[in-house]
Order: sequence, then C-alpha cells, then structure tokens
Amino acid sequence: MTPDLQNIVFPSHKDRVVIITGGGQGIGRVFAKAFGLAGAKVVIAERNEDSAAKVSAEIMAAGGQALAVTTDVADEASIKEMVEVATDEYGRIDVLINNAGIFSTLAMRPFDQIPVAEWEQVLRVNLTGPFLCARAVLPAMRKAKWGRIINIASGAVRLGRPNYLHYIATKSALIGMSLSMARELGPDNITVNAILPGATFTEIERKTVTPEQKERIVAAQCIGRPEVPEDLVGAVMFLASTASAFVTGQSINLDGGVTGS
Repeated sequence: MTPDLQNIVFPSHKDRVVIITGGGQGIGRVFAKAFGLAGAKVVIAERNEDSAAKVSAEIMAAGGQALAVTTDVADEASIKEMVEVATDEYGRIDVLINNAGIFSTLAMRPFDQIPVAEWEQVLRVNLTGPFLCARAVLPAMRKAKWGRIINIASGAVRLGRPNYLHYIATKSALIGMSLSMARELGPDNITVNAILPGATFTEIERKTVTPEQKERIVAAQCIGRPEVPEDLVGAVMFLASTASAFVTGQSINLDGGVTGS
C-alpha cells in the first residue's frame, strides 16, 4: 500500500487507540497527555488507580478522550483484562507503548548484592511485561493489518551504567526483543521500535541523583539542559504515526547527544 502523502506530511493520530503502560506518572503521563491533545483515544494502563484516573481526567478536561484501566504488567490476567476493556470501549488497538518499568525505586548496589527476588521482580515488570502486553494486543493489530509497538528502553544501556545491572539487563533485552519482534510482525504491517531516553527528569523523585551528578549528566550532553519527557514526545509521535510505515526494528537514542549509534 503506497502511503498517502497528506498523512506523511501531517501524520494524524485522531481516533487512534493508544495504550500507554505506566501512563499515570512521569514519562508515561506526558505521553498520554500528548496523544490526548493529538486526538487519540488514550488507554492509561497503570497499576496506581488514582494516578490513572487523574491523568484521564486531565486529558478529558483538555477536550480529549481517555480511559483509565488499573493494570499490573507483571500479571498476565491483568493485561488480558485491560486489553478486553480497551477493545470493548474503542473497538480496536492501534498503538502500544510499553513504558511501565521499575527504576526510580531501585537502590544502587553492586550486582553481586542484588537480592534474587529484586532481580526477578525487575525482569518481570521491565521485560516480561512488554512481552505479555505485545502478545495481548497482537490479535487486534493483526486483524486490522496495522499496528505500532514502541518499547521504552534506556540510553543507560549504551553507557553500561554500573550498579543497576537488573535494570540495564532488561532495557538491553528490550532492544533485542524489538528487532526480533519487528521481523516477525513486518508481514502484518506492524512496526516495532525502541527508544532510548537519556537521564530524563520528571516529577518522580530520584534520590540517587545529587545536584552535582545532575550537572555532570547535563555537561555530557550536546544540548546543555536537563532532559524532560517532552523531549521524547516528537519521536514517539512519529513512530506511532503513518509517517513511520517503513521504520521498524530500530533503537533510537534520545539523550541529547550523550551516546552515538
């Protein structure tokens, strides 16, 4: 199918059904509000019921459409229920943004001191969760012969950041999973890509980052200011749009120039 030039120049998200896991706070919240402003029907799949409801209310107050669904991405039954609620409400699923993850609550420690239970929890949420979510939305996307899956990895992978081995391991695996999944789903006109944000500062407190460390992070960038979630929106909007029809299996650095390809 030859892309329509109008939609390439002005890609539209109007009435697209977009699921954002972890959409109740931080980066996910900004993504949800951006897609709401763009006319999409936003499904906020968030474990914290109050946070999800608050973001949904913000989107609707701005004239958008949103649905808050309490979801635990570590629980396959919860994901299945979320997808059923979304399809019952909106009839289809166009975009999945696998954003939910464990990071800010993790204590920095050498890998040989990471408790096995914590290791397994991080893998379950950060890696198994995106796998389960992608599998759950697949029937709807295959039926439509159109879909976008966007996995939120991390620029820290390129740096081999120490003392977060479980986090780095999961985000590295997301990159490989995106490429392999893209090869499987290309025939169904479903693209799969990953973005690698740099150190993105949100309303979520990060006790492990001191003011001095924040200065060093900014100094390592080509763009000399702290990265915020809004810096990620353009790339995600592009990857979710008709304009990105021939972009798949990619891992895109969005870190202000800290790392190369």
